[in-house]
Amino acid sequence: MKTPEELTDLFRASGHKVTAQRQCVFRVLQGNETHPSAEDVYEAARRQIGTISLKTVYQTLNELAELGEVAPLDLGTGRVRFDPNVEEVHHHLVCTACGKVRDLHLEFGDLHVPTRAAQGYKVRSGEVVFRGLCKECRKRKEL
Repeated sequence: MKTPEELTDLFRASGHKVTAQRQCVFRVLQGNETHPSAEDVYEAARRQIGTISLKTVYQTLNELAELGEVAPLDLGTGRVRFDPNVEEVHHHLVCTACGKVRDLHLEFGDLHVPTRAAQGYKVRSGEVVFRGLCKECRKRKEL
């Protein structure tokens, strides 16, 4: 993900308004590997700027997604998550107990949908999602 300063410049160049609240969202996302939901970003940003609104967080995340700087993910965890790692092709691991999402950097070779099976779709990209229990949830289940 670009730095908060680079995102500020990108927002300005794209004609988007840059505010202290939006810059706070940029900082919250910087280096965040947890694939936070808008609510997660809001809670973290609110600790820095108590007056930030959930609407501002959603709007900023959606604009970042439009610019290709975050990827919205609906992985069946009950909330849309936002992945700031858009520079590297990767897949995801999802914990079915706590909903934790982690990047999975693994090559699957020439994985593709055969033309006959594509049902008329022109496939542009693909993602593999593995579901299971994370280390912490496995430990809790063993107790």
